[in-house]
Amino acid sequence: MPDMGSSFLSSSDISEQRSIVLLPLGAWEQHGPHLPLDTDTVIINAVVAHALSGIDHPLNQFIVAPTISITASDEHNGFPGTLSTGTQALVDSVVAICRSASWARHICIVNGHGGNTDALRQISSALDYEQIHHSIWSLPNYVGADMHAGHTETSLLLHLDPQRVHLDRLEVGTTGDSRELIEAMRKDGVSAIAPNGIIGDATTATSEHGNAVLDLYRTSLQSHLTQLVSE
Repeated sequence: MPDMGSSFLSSSDISEQRSIVLLPLGAWEQHGPHLPLDTDTVIINAVVAHALSGIDHPLNQFIVAPTISITASDEHNGFPGTLSTGTQALVDSVVAICRSASWARHICIVNGHGGNTDALRQISSALDYEQIHHSIWSLPNYVGADMHAGHTETSLLLHLDPQRVHLDRLEVGTTGDSRELIEAMRKDGVSAIAPNGIIGDATTATSEHGNAVLDLYRTSLQSHLTQLVSE
């Protein structure tokens, strides 16, 4: 994976009013019996790294903040291993982080976890009110994608870190209309609709599909960051 490089920076390396801060949001939650708890974090870190490696930009223009790897995962309560900040704590911490980046000209929140949607709306509203220059980018959907620990995420992990996928534990989870599943999940949690923690079908995953999805995500984030540079 390309090196994002910000860990080597000192304060004197940063050009004020030119830098764009990227704040990645992952998660630490169950991903069925076959994927690691940090799946969302692995994916978003890879997307950021690959996107930056393909952009021609001045040195140190993009500052990648440490990924927040425990976020709003309350919908996964009841599954061993899941940790969650809840929505309000995530809102408060991200707004405070963005507020502290007054030396940067822009902060881009790069979201890799669907459960952060409510928090992101509140974060954007608060940052707009405080007139803090920001944008929010989340993993884009695509035709054929599933929601959680299924074909999409398992394919990505098979491409990015195949040794961490338990191939002997691949299962079919709950499938159906995504809007109905989201509504049910928000009401009763994942355990009520998917006892094995999978919303989708992990058994159909392939590394080749994971590579294609990563390219889709990378291209989308690159386009967003290129637009920020031009503003």
